[in-house]
Parts: sequence; structure tokens; C-alpha cells
Amino acid sequence: ALYLALESHPGRSLGPYLTHVKKLGEQVGGRHSDLIAAGAEDNPETKIAALKHVLCDQHGYTGDEDTYNDLRNADLIEVIDRRKGLPIALSILAIEAGRAQGWGISGLNFPGHFLLRFDQDGKRVICDPFHQFRILQAQDLRQLLKAVLGDEAELSANLYIEASNREILLRLQNNIKFRQIEKEEYQEALDTVTMMKSFAPQEHRLLLDESVLNARLGNLASAIELVRQYLGSVTDPKDRYDAELLLRTLETSFE
Repeated sequence: ALYLALESHPGRSLGPYLTHVKKLGEQVGGRHSDLIAAGAEDNPETKIAALKHVLCDQHGYTGDEDTYNDLRNADLIEVIDRRKGLPIALSILAIEAGRAQGWGISGLNFPGHFLLRFDQDGKRVICDPFHQFRILQAQDLRQLLKAVLGDEAELSANLYIEASNREILLRLQNNIKFRQIEKEEYQEALDTVTMMKSFAPQEHRLLLDESVLNARLGNLASAIELVRQYLGSVTDPKDRYDAELLLRTLETSFE
């Protein structure tokens, strides 16, 4: 995530940022040891308390609720500089600090709001680093889900699946891409998609994003070729129908 952010900060050295991330891990480990020595049980709640103390209380990290859509909130260099960001950016720092201790910590691609999952001795605890590492119960998760997907949405097992490192980076960059599109910065959004393809070449959906953005930039021939490539890999009937509709629209415009 730091190397991806470096693209927007040419000439910047990552040394201080890598040192900061390492220091967070060391301090979280130290705080956890202190809590255990003081009589706390070695469970996920104590681990979350250690993360909250170091990241939020000691270093001032917080979720940026006032300017949530600011592009800087998904740029890990800016997140470290400003001490605030999106749920997924704060989660990346927490995951790194937790993994440095060997903890069972992972990210959840929860709809609309990235979360953290702790697993230990058959126990699972979910928390929200955007809101001071608040621990979420099933009812909290249900409310969060319904707020994003509607009242008919219900919790299911797939919502608790661990996100891979690649999936986390894709979601991070998707946040940047969506905000660039909202600002009609289509070339910048295309550059972001190109970057995403570099570390997720099998993510075929990116071909469709690339096609749409090329069309927005007036590169219709490239847009048509890209959507044809996408059609060669898509299997879902609805996705295929949508892509074929897009292709017909592009071809009509190109004639």
C-alpha cells in the first residue's frame, strides 16, 4: 500500500513510513505485554485494546468522518502524515501491527465498511478501526449491512471470509478510482486501473473499467477492444449481458 501511494509522491522516501509501521508493531506488542502483566486475559479483546491504545490514543489515528471522500484517506502515505483515513487504510496499519505479534488478525470485505476479524482458540471478534476499534456484535453488523444493502439484507457466512492481501489492495485502490471518477478525473482513474492490473492481472473486471474509462476519454477503438477481451473471460450471464450491451453502444458510437 505504501508503494502504491508512492506513485502520487514522486521523490518521497518510504524510509520514515516503513520505520513508523515497524514502530507501531513494536509498541502494540509492548502494550499487549503490559496489559497481560497487569492481569488482563490474553484474548482478542485485549489485543484490540492494545491496538486502540497505540494507534488511536498514542498516535492519534482516527476515521475521517468530516471529509470522508478526500482522496488522501486512501493514500497510506497521507494517512500516516494526517493520522486519519478510510476504514481500509486504518485496517492495513492494524493488520500489520497485529501480524507482527503473530496474531490471528485479518480484514473483512464487509459491504460499505471494511472491518477487522480476530480469531483465537475458536473465538471470533470483529471490530471497526474507523470508530476507535469498537467491537461489533451481530446486531451491529446487521444494522451496518442493512444501511448499505437495504432492509432485506441479512448476514451470511461469506461476509466473514478473510480478505487476501491482494483483495485488500484492490479495495483500497477502488476507493481512489471511484473518487477520481466522481471528480471526472478519467485519465487519473485509468492510471489507477492500470496500476491495479499490475498486481491483479487475473481480475478481469478491470478490463471493463478500463473500457468505460477509455470511452469517457474518447478512445473508442481501445474501449471496444477491451470490452471484447472482457467478454472472452466473463461467465456470469448478467455480467455478460451488460458487457454485450456496452459493446453494442460503443460500436454504434464508433461507426
